[in-house]
Order: sequence, then structure tokens, then C-alpha cells
Amino acid sequence: MLPVIIAVIFCLAVIAILSLVGGKKSGGSKGGSSRNSVQKNRAQIIRDSTKKLSHDPYNTQALLPLADLYFSENLWDKAVNLYGTLVDLAATHSDVDPALVCLRHGICCVKLKRTPEAIKSLVTAYKLKSDSFEVNYYLGQACYANNDFEKAIPCFKKAYTINPEASGITQPLGMAMYKAKKFRDCLPVLRKALNDNPQDKECLFAMADAMQECGAGDKALKVFVHLRPDPVYGPKSCLSAGVIHARMGQNEEAVQDYEIGLKLKDIPTDIFLELNYRLAQCYFSTNKIAMGLQCLTTINNTVPNYKDVSTLISRYKELNQNTNLQLYLTSGTSDFVVLCRNLVSKYYAHSFVKISDVEVQQESVEILCEVETPKWEDTELFRFYKTTGSVGELFVRDFHAKLKDKKVDRGYCVTPGTFSEEAHKYVEGRPIDLIEKSQLMQLLKKITLNR
Repeated sequence: MLPVIIAVIFCLAVIAILSLVGGKKSGGSKGGSSRNSVQKNRAQIIRDSTKKLSHDPYNTQALLPLADLYFSENLWDKAVNLYGTLVDLAATHSDVDPALVCLRHGICCVKLKRTPEAIKSLVTAYKLKSDSFEVNYYLGQACYANNDFEKAIPCFKKAYTINPEASGITQPLGMAMYKAKKFRDCLPVLRKALNDNPQDKECLFAMADAMQECGAGDKALKVFVHLRPDPVYGPKSCLSAGVIHARMGQNEEAVQDYEIGLKLKDIPTDIFLELNYRLAQCYFSTNKIAMGLQCLTTINNTVPNYKDVSTLISRYKELNQNTNLQLYLTSGTSDFVVLCRNLVSKYYAHSFVKISDVEVQQESVEILCEVETPKWEDTELFRFYKTTGSVGELFVRDFHAKLKDKKVDRGYCVTPGTFSEEAHKYVEGRPIDLIEKSQLMQLLKKITLNR
């Protein structure tokens, strides 16, 4: 009896094993069959549609399935022309949904950066189906690509209203508002976009720039400093950080910002030029003339005639060779007053000069003095300008009125630039001498100052 039972159990085990093996083979065959079926269907659609279109290129029953197939596979370049044909046929073929083919043609054009075609098709789709999320979203994308941000904003807003849960809608909406210079309005939208995607550097830079435009420079500065190493947004961030630091009078920090920016790779030419220009200004403000000239020379070698670079190079080359002229033009108020006092004393080298009053004004420094020589005594007023441009007649008229008010015997207007022709004519017959750059340079050579 026992041998029989053992034999039965063995047979059952063998049957079970065979069933499992057979089941696995059967299952594998079914999966392969499914994949093969998909491939067969795809190939069948292409084959059938191609055959029909060879006889009739406007056969909608061939165009529709082939266009939909390519669209579903993101083959935009293959789908776009098919949908373009369907858009033209929609008016005369009831089996073609005009809103759908216009939408899909527009989407393909957006993906292929064919912006004018995209706008045309998506506007048509909007007229037919204005409550569609996709129509509004992609029309917004097309308007954005066309730099028509004012039109992109309502499209994105409507898409958001239709489907607030849709991912990726706040970023383009916020960026469109930022590009349209709606800085205060864009901030909450950009913050939400960053909550959804904290790694979005474009959005982060836009938010910082918008904060700066809204007067929150201190908050914007932290973001710009954070973005300085970024290969894409680093150069612009370094420039923005430097501008804020310079505006706050923190020249050393500004120099660091600009220098970091210039060390980055693949800097856009406009940013490269502006970084050098701003860095040169910082160097000049701290009397590092030679380093500033290097920046200006770099600009001039890259883009000749950029802003006033040629003029600045001429001016600061001269300054670099004349320490006292450099001090005259770049010194702070206290050092400038000391220099002007020395110039007054040097002007009357063999006389007794008593300085009785010094008045610092926004555009100039005035020094009132009494001069005694063996032959005469006078009260004289000197006005020193810093501008290297042309001083006009109105300033000289104002100076003459000051002479009469203070009952001064004679006055001297001094500039490192020139006086206008009208100013020269005005002083004829009046007790005013105009001292221009060439004469000033001679006076500056006669004095020695401890820097």
C-alpha cells in the first residue's frame, strides 16, 4: 500500500511542476504578444495611412490616425505638417475636430519654436474652445516665446483658474509677470513656483531682481550672493550684487562681486562689458587708477566706443601720471579742501595770504582770502570746480553775483576742464579770471602734498 501512495504523490508533484513551467511559458508568451501587438498596430497605422495618402494626400481617415500616433510619441516634426493639413481641411470635413487639430498643431509649433504659426493656430483654437486648459496654457507659452508678456499673463491666469492643481503653471505665469515689469505682483507667484521647485534658478534670480526693483535690496542681495557661483545666472547675479554693494558705499564688497563674475566661464558679452565697466569705477573711487585702466582697456579691446570708455581712458591715463591732478579729481572733501588751500597759497607765492573762510558746496569749494603784497592789498575769492566738462556762463554769472555780495575785489574760477565761449565773453571787463586745465596743471606741478 505504501509504495502505491508514494507513487501517487510523485505523480502529483511532477504534474504540478509541469503546470508551473507551462504557466510561466504561457505568461511570457502573452507579454511578448502584447508588445508585438503594439508594434504591429503602430506599423499597421503607418502602413495603412501611407498607402492611403499615396493615393489621396488629403485623406482625413489617414491623416488623423497618423498625426495622433506621432503626437502621442512626441514626434513633433512629423506631426506638425499633418496637423497643418488637417487645420486647412477642418472647415470642409465633419470628421475633423477643428479645435483639437488647431490645438495640436499649435502645440507642435510651440515645441519646435515656430512661434508665429503657433500663435495663429492657438488663437483659432481659443476662439473655438476658450475654456480649455491646454489651449490657454500653450497660447500663453507662444505669447511668452514671442516676448508678448502682457498677452501671456491672462492666458496663464485663465489656465490656472481652470486647473489650479496643474503642475508647472505658476512658474511661467510668474516669469511672464516679471518680464512685463510687474515686479510687485510677480513676487507671490514666483515664491509659490519656488515652493514647487526650489531648484529653479531662473525663477530665483527673477524673484531677487523683482525684490530689488521693489526696494528690498537687502533681501535681494542675499539671493544674488547665493547665485554668484551659478554657471548660468552667476554673471548677472555678480553684477546685481556689485551694484547694490556699490550703492551702499561698500566698494570692497562690490569689487569682490565683479571679480567673481569675471572669473566665470561663458559670460555673455554685455554682462562681461558691464562687469568690467563697473569694476573700473570701483577701482577709480578707491584711487586704484592703474587697475581701473586695465578694465577699461579690456572693454575697448572687446567693443570699441563702448559708452564713454575712450574718454575715461584718456582722462585716467593723465591722472595716473599726475598725482596731484588725481587727488584734485578723486579726493574726498577734506583732502580736496587741503589741496585748494595749497593752490591759493601757491598762486601768490611771494605774498602774504590769509585764508579767512572756506565754504564747501555741492559742486565746488570756495576759499575767501586776504592777500598782501608790497604794492597792494586785496580780498580775493577762489571757486574750485571738479568737473572736467565745460563750465557755462550761468555758473560764472552766479560767481560774479557772489563777488558783489561779499564785496570782494577779485575772483578766480578754477576748473580741470574748460569754460564755455559765453563764459569767457561774460568775464570781459569784470574782475574775474578763468583758470582752465592747462593753467591748473602748471599750478599743481608747483605743490607737494603728503598722500
